Amino acid sequence: MSDEKIDISRALKSAITTGKVEFGVDQTVKAVKDGKAQMVILARNCPSAELTGKLDVKVHVYDGNNMELGALCGKPFSVSALVIIDKGSSNILTL
Repeated sequence: MSDEKIDISRALKSAITTGKVEFGVDQTVKAVKDGKAQMVILARNCPSAELTGKLDVKVHVYDGNNMELGALCGKPFSVSALVIIDKGSSNILTL
């Protein structure tokens, strides 16, 4: 397991428990348009052309598919995109 996966795993779990994170392409697009997004994390296979284009917010492409990103977030479903609205006590914005 690479250092990146360990770091992103810890940072994501911290952001999810102590901050505000929303899951899903639609919620992510809405947060970006509303100016609430601090960072967007996309699965390698994210199907949204809108999110894989140029955004006015920091974007991190996770080196795994949507099923792996969902599992990393502790969700029982696939996650193609998620948005960090409040990082909480995590260091996720340093990715």
